[in-house]
Amino acid sequence: MSTGTKTTAVDPWKLWTAAEVAAALSVARSTVYAWAEIGLLPCVRIGGTLRFDPSAVRAEIEGKQHGGPMGGSVVTLRRRTADGE
Repeated sequence: MSTGTKTTAVDPWKLWTAAEVAAALSVARSTVYAWAEIGLLPCVRIGGTLRFDPSAVRAEIEGKQHGGPMGGSVVTLRRRTADGE
């Protein structure tokens, strides 16, 4: 007996575009590019384009929260230094 719900397989290799990251974070696409270029968001360069691993973006944002996973707090993104701090 089917419940009529569809299950969608998640492709672990699917990378987000800057537009998809911008939509997920509710920021401008130019902001995503700026954050990526200065090291605030993890990304990969494929040819001339930037792509983003959704789980890495989520982990980066969740790692910046100061109030637990349910949030409500301000997330401050800071540039990484050479020693990774």
